[in-house]
Amino acid sequence: MAAYMPQTENPSPAIYIPEEWSQAADSIAYDSNTSPPPIAFVCGAKNCGKTTFSRHLVNVFLQRYRKVAYLDTDVGQPEFTAPGFLSFTVVDKLTPDLTIPCLKTPERCFFFGDVSSKTDPTVYLKYIFALYDYYHKEYYTFNKSESPGRTELPLVVNTPGWVKGIGYDILVDMLKYITPSHVVKINISIARKNLPAGVFWLDGFNDGDVNLIEINSARQDSFNRSVLVQKDARLLRDLRIMAYFRQCFPSNLNITTIKELAQALAAQSSLSSSNIKYQDKASLLPGTYSEESEDLPWSVGLGIVRGIDTLQGLLYVITPVPPNILEKVDLFLQGFIQIPTCLLQVQGCISPYMSANVLPTS
Repeated sequence: MAAYMPQTENPSPAIYIPEEWSQAADSIAYDSNTSPPPIAFVCGAKNCGKTTFSRHLVNVFLQRYRKVAYLDTDVGQPEFTAPGFLSFTVVDKLTPDLTIPCLKTPERCFFFGDVSSKTDPTVYLKYIFALYDYYHKEYYTFNKSESPGRTELPLVVNTPGWVKGIGYDILVDMLKYITPSHVVKINISIARKNLPAGVFWLDGFNDGDVNLIEINSARQDSFNRSVLVQKDARLLRDLRIMAYFRQCFPSNLNITTIKELAQALAAQSSLSSSNIKYQDKASLLPGTYSEESEDLPWSVGLGIVRGIDTLQGLLYVITPVPPNILEKVDLFLQGFIQIPTCLLQVQGCISPYMSANVLPTS
C-alpha cells in the first residue's frame, strides 16, 4: 500500500494527544508490513480514553490508507450510530474534532437493543463475530484477481469499558476470535480496575503473533487542556438519538434546539382521528432485512412508531431511513432504548407520544 497524503496536518487542534498515544498510533500505522493491513483492538477500563484513542488512530491510518474500517462493539456509547447498535463502518474522511462524535451510515450493523452486553452476551458476541466475518471477507481476504480495484483495509476495533466478570469473559472471546495484529491496552491510575498485564487472553504456552501496546490514560496536560470528554452517559445517549432523528428533516430547516426538534417530530406525528385509536405506544424500532445466505438480519436504522392501522395493515413510522432502503425491511424489533424525555414534552399541546416510550430495534 503506497503512502497516502493526509487530508490535513492537525484535524483536531482543540484536543491534546499525549506523546505516548501518538507514538502508539504511529507504530501501529507505520511500523508494520503493508499487507495484510493492521487490525488494532483498543481496550481498557471505563473512561480511560478508548474512543478518543480510536478516533485518533483512524486519523493516523488515513494518512497512509484512503479508507479505514471501524468495528464498534460499544452499544452504550457507539461512535457512529445511535445507542444499542453494533456496527461496521468504512471511514474515508478525517474526524474534524475528536471531542465531537459524528453520525455515519454503517456499511453493516445489528440492533442489539440495549446499552450493555449483559442483556444477552451470546447474541452480543454472535453479532460481533458476524460483523468481523463480513470485514474479513470483504476487506481483508478477498480474491484480488477477481476484484482488482479493491484494496485491503486496516481495522480499528473499539470496545466497551466493562472489563470485569462477564465483561472480561466477553472481551477475551472477542480477542480470541478477531486475533488482532495489535492490542492497545489503556491503563488508568486505579490498578485494580485495569485489565491483567501481558497477553491476558492467551494461555501461557502461546503468546501469539500480536503486538501488545500498553499506554496510560491521560486526562489533561501541563496546560490543563482536556484530553477526555467527561459527560453523563445517559445525556450522551440522548444527544445521539436526537442527532439521529434530526436527519429526518432537511439541513436548511431551522432546527437548532431540542424544543424545535420535539415540535418538528410532533408535527410529523400527527394522525387522523380514525387512526389514533390504534395507537398502542410510541416506540423506537429498528428495521431489519435479510439477504441470501445470511442467518442474521441486518439493521437499517431506527424509527418512532407513531401508530398502527390494523384495518389497512399500516405502520406509521418516523425515520430518516430512505424509502428505497425501507422497501427491503421485513422485520421490526423493539429493544430497551428509551426515547429522550425532552422529546416527549412538547409545550402547548398534548405529547404526541404515549407513556410506553421505548425505542424499537432492527
